[in-house]
Parts: sequence; C-alpha cells; structure tokens
Amino acid sequence: MRSSAVRAGLAQRARIVLLASQGMANTEIAERVGVARQSVLSWRARYAQAGLAGLGDRDRSGRPRQVDAAKVIIATLTPPAKSTGLTYWSSRALAKKLKIGNATVARIWREHGIQPWRSEGFRFSTDPELEAKVIDVVGLYLDPPENAVVLCIDEKSQIQALDRTAPVLPMAPHLIERRSPDYVRNGTTTLFAALNTATGKITARCQPRHRHQEFLVFCRQVARAYPGVDLHLVMDNYAAHKHAAVKDWLAANPRIHVHFTPTHASWMNMVEIFFGIAERQAIRRGTFRSVRELTTTIRRFIDHYNTGCEPFTWTKPADQILKKAKRPTTSKTGH
Repeated sequence: MRSSAVRAGLAQRARIVLLASQGMANTEIAERVGVARQSVLSWRARYAQAGLAGLGDRDRSGRPRQVDAAKVIIATLTPPAKSTGLTYWSSRALAKKLKIGNATVARIWREHGIQPWRSEGFRFSTDPELEAKVIDVVGLYLDPPENAVVLCIDEKSQIQALDRTAPVLPMAPHLIERRSPDYVRNGTTTLFAALNTATGKITARCQPRHRHQEFLVFCRQVARAYPGVDLHLVMDNYAAHKHAAVKDWLAANPRIHVHFTPTHASWMNMVEIFFGIAERQAIRRGTFRSVRELTTTIRRFIDHYNTGCEPFTWTKPADQILKKAKRPTTSKTGH
C-alpha cells in the first residue's frame, strides 16, 4: 500500500484488507476508501480465498485475436519482392501488404523478438593454422615467458588531418559541443604503436606511409626501447609484416620472436584497444590544420597516456575463442 510504483487500484484493495484486519466495519471501510460496500465485501472474499494473489486482476476473455501472429512472422522472414526495391520489411510496409495495422505488426515483432531493421556482420577465419595461432597468442597473454617482454604491434593507417570550415562551438551549460558538417582534408598519417602487455606502456611513431620500410624503422625503434631482453611481438598478417626485408632483420636479431594472429582475427591484438581509445579521445573530435599538428596532438596524447597507463587484462581462454571462431559444419536456422 505504501509503494509509489504500484497501481492505484491495487493499493486501494490492499488498504481495504488492512482496514478490515483492524476490525473496522464494511460500511466504514467503504466510506474511507471511497468505494461501494459491495466492493469491500468482494475484495475481502477474494483475499480470504487466495491471499495477496487474490487482489490482482483476473484474466478476462475479451475478443479473441483476429490476426494470426504466425502469418505475420512468416511474412517478415520472407524477403520483400525485388519489384518493391526494399531490402527488409518495415512495420508500415508489411502492414500495408497484409492489410493490418502497423501497431499490430510492431506488437508481434516485440513479442517474438524480431527486429528486421537491425543487421550485424560476421566473419569466419579461413586460416589453416587457426587453432595453433590462437593457442600461441592467448598463451602469451595468459602466461608470458619469464624475463621477456610481450608487445602487441600494429599500425593505424590513413588518419586524416581534418579541419572544420567553421570554428567549433564549445560546450556550454545545457548545450553540447557543435561543429559544422563540412571539412577540409589536410593530409594523412599512419600511427605505428607497440603495447607492452605487462605495463600498458605505448611505444609509437607517426609515418607518412605504412610500407615495409616504415614498419622496419618502427621495429628498430622498438628494439632500441627494450634492449637486452627477449621480445615477443604479436602482429597481424599484413603484407608489410611478412616482407623479405623484415624477415631478414628478424633473422639477424634472434632475441625478437614474432607471433601472428589468425587471418581475420586482428581483434586478438590488444593494441587495437589503444587505437580505439586514441581515436575517441584525441582524433575524432579534433581539428587539425596540417599533418604536423595532427602528429603533434597524437604524440602529446601518447605521452600523457603513458603517465597513467595500465595493462589490459586478457581473460578469455583459447578453447572459448576456438568454439566461436571455427566455421560451423552445417547451418541450422531457428525458423
């Protein structure tokens, strides 16, 4: 009865029961609550018969539904005809075809968890060494070698130096930041980065291109940043990472070991998490009049990031990844 969220009718019935428990006469209860005496008698009888459950509304017969939900679902799962030019059904388009109300279609979709307007992508790895690579990379994350450094290396290419054609209007009370939709491109840069999985520290370099020459320059920078220790580098299968010049350099530096993520599984490289952070916090909402200004901003952000960096913790074991990553042998749809 004291709840602020319960329906008023239910609270009223509870009050009738509580007043009756105090020995109050039915007529007086009716006057206090503001209902007829017969209503008091009815709710007291319902409570005596079923307890609290008796105070709820009983199911009413009503008019039976005239729309077959199965027919609506089947029509939804059937792609629209090519002549319509539609790629999926909207509630109004399907309602017009079935000659029913669009609210009815929307209600049936909600009841059966159907959302035609949503779409997601997926990709199965075609790497013949999928299992071995997953176990290798995850093993490095969960149980790194002693007296060695594990680094996740990758490049974020084609970062654009965009300048808005009008000044950005800053945030103010009750107003969010606003910017013009048109912009000027002032060039691009590529961010090479190496994430230390034990500390979270970033070693980075901006280059105008992302060929094997630039990648090799960055690898030498990483080797100088961690002298005298074994380095285990986690990287994807980009062609520049497997160039002959890179292989020759690795052969001349036996303390550096390379571990490749499976094809189409660069998400296993944890430096991608840092790239997402840098994109959101330093690049996306920035305005840059030149590539130099862009690279200066990126460098400043990385220096600040390293002052309070923390490692990313990998938690999912290899068997769970392989269970999802392997291509299924058959297709079993639920409809």
